[in-house]
Amino acid sequence: METWISADNTIGLWAFLLIAATVSIVLEQKYQWAAKLSGAVIALIIGLAATNFGLVPQDTAVYDAVWAYIVPLAIPLLLFHVDIHAIFRESGRLLAIFLLSSIGTVFGVIIAFFALKNYIPELDKVSAMIGATYTGGGVNFAAMVAKYEPTKDIVAATTVADNLVMSVYFIMLILIAGMGFFRKKYPTPHIIQFEKEAAEGTNDRTIAEAYWQPKTIGLKDIGISIAASALLVALAFKTSSILKAFFGVPNNILEEIAFGLITDKYLLLTTFTLVALLLFRKQFAKLHGAQELGTYAIYLFFVVIAMPASIALIVQKAPILFVFVIVVMLVNLIWSLGVGKLFKFTLEEIILACNANVGGPTTAAALAISQGWTKLIGPILVVGTVGYIVGNYIGTLLYIFLSKLM
Repeated sequence: METWISADNTIGLWAFLLIAATVSIVLEQKYQWAAKLSGAVIALIIGLAATNFGLVPQDTAVYDAVWAYIVPLAIPLLLFHVDIHAIFRESGRLLAIFLLSSIGTVFGVIIAFFALKNYIPELDKVSAMIGATYTGGGVNFAAMVAKYEPTKDIVAATTVADNLVMSVYFIMLILIAGMGFFRKKYPTPHIIQFEKEAAEGTNDRTIAEAYWQPKTIGLKDIGISIAASALLVALAFKTSSILKAFFGVPNNILEEIAFGLITDKYLLLTTFTLVALLLFRKQFAKLHGAQELGTYAIYLFFVVIAMPASIALIVQKAPILFVFVIVVMLVNLIWSLGVGKLFKFTLEEIILACNANVGGPTTAAALAISQGWTKLIGPILVVGTVGYIVGNYIGTLLYIFLSKLM
């Protein structure tokens, strides 16, 4: 489909992304209705609308650049002021609810399979793909495609359904975080802390505006923040490639798990950043502007993440497949809220676990950043990478079980 800004108009596309992210931030800080909706949701809606109304293309190298460069740079920037002790304290709890939430994904796939197995071809392979990606991420989806070789039409339709449902799911999770009903039913310490920090300066302003009130930021701060972040990303990604070449192909499950953890570039990036914080704690504490730079980068990410979702393509080619993915998503959410309530997890922990299951650690960290849950950014990055390891096993087991029932 021809779009108003073409795929090869790099400057035009960057201008759109920057304007969309800025509009989201300005609206969130200027209007109460937008603050309740949140800038992250506004950015997602702008991205979704822009592609589906033909303003911008659904896939370009510019969007890939946001994933490949902007998001990795944002992670260290947003960890520079994080309490290291909180990362270790919160990681255990998040890992528990993350694994429990993954069980919800498995139940969702099984329920959706039995409900729709007579209507969707190759549903055993689709189940493996969705089960894997809704535990880990896109890398697990790709692994299942390579392993079971579904037809190209099924892969394309499943990808579109996944992207659209994932975007809607993120919006739902963010809205749940702001709903009074859920805040009465679950403890919300991080939400309360964020609102408390902003409360003194609110008056007639939104909480977001009060929280992001102007600070003294020098050119030196900006330079050090960006350079330090770039250095950490470069070191982590290079180390990851070296380790993958060194370890080679795993021979068994234990080696695959161990190699996956050791060589994961985002886990290495988080680890290197934490080491840098331990070694240069005082220097990083004096930096101003890193949080603002990282948060702006994440808003760019929220605009981009919804763009591959084509509503028209879903309606034309795979409406029932769309229903399949929705069932998986809803079961994951209901199950996670239920077990979270039973084991007394916080609302923030449940929401991030659901997000990490469906979208991976980077999207979960992005949500934590957008909501001001700073103590959970590092832990969910660490915990979310576990999904990359277990996702392929869940997808494989689902296929082995469900393929016998086709």
